Amino acid sequence: MTTIQHHRGYDADVLIVGGGIVGVSTAMQLIDRHPGISVLLLEKEAALAAHQSSHNSGVIHAGVYYAPGSLKADFCRRGAAATYAFARRHDVQVEQCGKLIVATNDVEVERLNALYTRCQQNQLEPQMLDEAALRELEPRIAGRAAIRVATSGIADYRGMTETMARLARDGGVQIALNQRVEALHEDENGITAETSNGRFRARHAIVCAGLMADRLAKMCKVDLDFRIVPFRGEYYRLPTTKNDIVKHLVYPVPDPALPFLGVHLTRMIGGYVTVGPNAVLALAREGYRWRDANLKDLAGMAAFPGFWKMLGKHGASGLSEMRNSLWKTGYLELCRKYCPELVLSDLEPYPSGVRAQAVMADGSMVHDFLIRPSQRSLHVCNAPSPAATSSLPIGAYLVEAFDKHFGLAPRFQPQSTAQPCGLAIG
Repeated sequence: MTTIQHHRGYDADVLIVGGGIVGVSTAMQLIDRHPGISVLLLEKEAALAAHQSSHNSGVIHAGVYYAPGSLKADFCRRGAAATYAFARRHDVQVEQCGKLIVATNDVEVERLNALYTRCQQNQLEPQMLDEAALRELEPRIAGRAAIRVATSGIADYRGMTETMARLARDGGVQIALNQRVEALHEDENGITAETSNGRFRARHAIVCAGLMADRLAKMCKVDLDFRIVPFRGEYYRLPTTKNDIVKHLVYPVPDPALPFLGVHLTRMIGGYVTVGPNAVLALAREGYRWRDANLKDLAGMAAFPGFWKMLGKHGASGLSEMRNSLWKTGYLELCRKYCPELVLSDLEPYPSGVRAQAVMADGSMVHDFLIRPSQRSLHVCNAPSPAATSSLPIGAYLVEAFDKHFGLAPRFQPQSTAQPCGLAIG
């Protein structure tokens, strides 16, 4: 277990709860902005990036779908550029292969045209392709039209998180693994985290808890007009004989009423291709398989009126996703719409992911980032896709918001040779 250094009755000036890519990015940037403060990151698992940060499609999103002016659109556009720059500077594996969004019928062509306009609004320089141009670029993909976005790519997000952690440690951040936060207590002087292996006291905290975000926010009396509802994204891997099936990332045209992008073909950093994900209501916060069910998680969902309102709004699509999860042929048909050569035997097993989706009391799914303060802490209550792509600008935003909300300023000038003495509350 990590030995924690004590500072004037506190274990740290700032606690960061959560060792996913957003929490680690925040720790790295906090110590960079305030050299000399003491930062302690608590992660419940035995390794960093154990959940959403490594159980995803590995895509560097360009920002195609997001409402112009939203945090998502801004973070994503800047995040993609920052991810490529960071990866190349620190030898993290990335590849800028571009993406195609493929329309296969009249409704999708109409939606594709709307997406093209949104791409332009989000300053992405999209390229519209007709059927012949699509076939020339991707001979094994079928569609009536497509948008090509050159800035999309793929990354090793687990490797990126580990690199950020190394840089954070070099700056003085302490990282303690196997520390599941079971309680948070705030008072006028600080915040105390009780974990499975100890008790830690800090002046302030930034909580990046992903699938557990609402529970930790509730401990700090954050207004809970939302709950986290887990959706499992199931993937398959194509056989090595089909590693060259596409040169781009290939996506269907999504339903604008849903926050999910549909089953897509993704070239992965390892050289293989995955298919997925779908979006199936999970029976546990960390329910990576159908048999993973948690009564506490299910009871929490059932007790939240917004959950039932969400089911009322999206019940039909939810049943369709569930059917295709249990019926592999249905899943295959989603892929065959734009990649007709695929057959059932091509869908080989691959690990699933679970997405933390914030749902409001009225049943609406939160599409944007949701960040809420409490007395002594700042909580990332919803960090949807593209949070991995956007981890660097999200971390910078959190550090800026944290400084402004709590009036923090270094007690020393960065160029000073004096010993670090923490943060002053302004």
